[in-house]
Amino acid sequence: MLKTRRRDLFLACLILLCLWQLAATLIQRPILPPPWQVLVVFWRDLRNGALLEHFLVSLWRVLAGTLLAVLTAAPAGLALGQSQRLNRIFSPLIYLLYPIPKVVFVPVILLFFGIGDAAKIMIIFLILFFQVLVLVRDQAASLRPELIQSVRSLGAGRRALFRYVYLPASLPAILTALRQSVGTAVAVLYIAELFATTRGLGYYIYFEGSTLMDYPAMYAGVLAMSFLGLGLYFSVDWLEKKLCRWQSAG
Repeated sequence: MLKTRRRDLFLACLILLCLWQLAATLIQRPILPPPWQVLVVFWRDLRNGALLEHFLVSLWRVLAGTLLAVLTAAPAGLALGQSQRLNRIFSPLIYLLYPIPKVVFVPVILLFFGIGDAAKIMIIFLILFFQVLVLVRDQAASLRPELIQSVRSLGAGRRALFRYVYLPASLPAILTALRQSVGTAVAVLYIAELFATTRGLGYYIYFEGSTLMDYPAMYAGVLAMSFLGLGLYFSVDWLEKKLCRWQSAG
């Protein structure tokens, strides 16, 4: 299955490159360079460190925001899923804030947290927090009562229930939330890195394309941001296989 998946990914990439080359040949304009030209610039800027520095900065921001969201939203979701009283209190607030596109908070967050990494990390945190919170809460609340009662009958307290029942049952929900939110998080990171910063892939793409008019370098930045999103997505996939082996076995 792994070999088949790798083959399918390779074929998909090959098809995209062929379509890109065809579009570049038909358009014949500098705004759409051919893929080989972009790959040459990508490799050049990766080797000289110009692109690698921006990539690592964006990676740090996404990882920090993701870790912060999981460490806060997962316990909060488990608490709401275990307690109907807490859920009744906080559900109206969650349903009010959850549908709001978090990108609208970018100017406000920049005002409060300044132009450093903290603002970008906070934006990623907001996007992931509600996704993880809602899915973990629903997963914890949907556990069968007889399962919980059987574990309690063995003398398990609240801490043991959390560790051996609620947390393992909620791991797939946490990873699903991360998988669903990775693309949105990277897209909003690009928007956040357009404001008041000189580091990150968003800045690199905008600066090369809009200021220097270096379109191959701009597409190299887009390629790097695509790799960032794909790498995070497949990392979550790998974590799910390692941490939720029972799902693969099923």
